[in-house]
Amino acid sequence: MKKLSSHILCLLMTVSASAQTLKSLPPGGNKKAMVAEMIGITDVTICYNRPGVKGREGKIFGTSVVHNGFENPGFGTSKAAPWRAGANENTTIEFSTPVKIEGRDLPAGKYGFFIAYGPDACTLIFSKNSTSWGHFFYDENEDALRVNVKPVALDKPVEWLKYEFMNQTDSSATIALMWEKRMIPFNVEVDLFNTMLSDYRLELRSNKGFTWEAQEQAAALCLKYNKNLNEGLTWSDASLGFEKNFTTLQTNAAIREKLGQVARADSLMKEALAFGKVYEIHFYARRLIADKRPKEALEVFKYNAKKFPKQYTTYVGMARGLSANGDYKNALVNARLALPLAPDELNKKSVEAIIKKLEEGKDVN
Repeated sequence: MKKLSSHILCLLMTVSASAQTLKSLPPGGNKKAMVAEMIGITDVTICYNRPGVKGREGKIFGTSVVHNGFENPGFGTSKAAPWRAGANENTTIEFSTPVKIEGRDLPAGKYGFFIAYGPDACTLIFSKNSTSWGHFFYDENEDALRVNVKPVALDKPVEWLKYEFMNQTDSSATIALMWEKRMIPFNVEVDLFNTMLSDYRLELRSNKGFTWEAQEQAAALCLKYNKNLNEGLTWSDASLGFEKNFTTLQTNAAIREKLGQVARADSLMKEALAFGKVYEIHFYARRLIADKRPKEALEVFKYNAKKFPKQYTTYVGMARGLSANGDYKNALVNARLALPLAPDELNKKSVEAIIKKLEEGKDVN
């Protein structure tokens, strides 16, 4: 009965506080918090209340504070409720696009987040009901997803419960609940290409689609992932319709090359060179070296040197192009000409390393 009274008291205090016209501290000294980050282009937002340990070290997990498994809260409609993964109101987690939680699909949306705690395994529950108060009205029939994870012991205690995003990549992150000396982590993954592709398709139907930059950006996405190349070519052609420049022509050529239209791709790149800045032409030639086309790369480096003579970048380019074709002697001449033109210490050291390799008769690429 004592347990029941404390739950009901907490509930009544919160309802009473929310009815006030003036702001006040949350009941029990718990701190309201929100943490939000992007995984890829997916917005992930967690809203929760942060209880403190408050001298209860060793008496948090597996006790009445964070009970094991499911319990009858003694109020509301639930007879077997998990922990609310925080304090006071529901903890909620929202995803702006579909995601995978521990490898399992979860649609975009806002979810009530619960944890059935166990010392060796925890069941994470994403509930379609994100608006109920606490765990008093939890209903397993509203579960959208359940996954099992292992809790991890922490070396340093965490006084106030918190959620953190860890181990981020472009398409994934680990979200971890940390409190006292426990961490409960779970992995979230997004399908980065398809979420971006879906987003771009919609955005290109808005006023954003009336620029070469937006059309080229969508085309470049398909090129980068080597997917939906015909769709990417449509966008690339549209970008050329707005403006011909080195970027739009190079993207169009690269997509056509992947589609087997090599002659057309080469023709477009010859056209692109006329628009190219010194560094754009330089990096195109370096890509030709990477593609095992050293003779073509050297011709592009020569074009760049003629268009932008006696510059650091073009001297370095000639050194690389000649080296790729085995002419280390003339490559060394160009590298030495580049050295006094190096714009900073980092580039100076880079050229010095090139010179050293050429003196040893080694390719610098």
